[in-house]
Amino acid sequence: MQVTDGKVPKNMQAIYDEIVALTDAVCATHLSEEYAALSRKMAAALGRKRPSPLAQGRLNTWACGIVYALGQVNFLFDKSQTPYVSAQELAALFGVSATTAGGKAKAIRQMLKIRFFDWQWMLPSRIADNPAVWLLSVNGLIVDVRDMPREVQEIALEKGLIPYIPGEE
Repeated sequence: MQVTDGKVPKNMQAIYDEIVALTDAVCATHLSEEYAALSRKMAAALGRKRPSPLAQGRLNTWACGIVYALGQVNFLFDKSQTPYVSAQELAALFGVSATTAGGKAKAIRQMLKIRFFDWQWMLPSRIADNPAVWLLSVNGLIVDVRDMPREVQEIALEKGLIPYIPGEE
């Protein structure tokens, strides 16, 4: 099975496919297609790093770390959110300890420079309603870019500061 969300070097394709099979299975049974799609995107990003960190270590640990890192950005471990899975339950689904999962997720967040409220790794269904995505500093003033003129929104989009022009998703 060859599934790719983004380009993956040929030498990483088999590893990518195995990791994605693991993340897809857990996402299908316990999370959502949005988590599965973001997991594939993250696995591809890690597969493109030179040298790829995915070439070292256990694949189930990488798969768990990917979903765990995405879960941290998307509040997966918050009981008030849907879907919800505890960190311990998620780790168990991949057959790793919660400590190992958390450590791998931290390493992934550092490698990919992921921060909390990072819209590039946020579930698409949550972007529009998350004010942190839309708050930017314009001339030293924090503003909601959704309330700014379109030309400011276009500049923010060109710079990669926002995911899309509000109203054109």
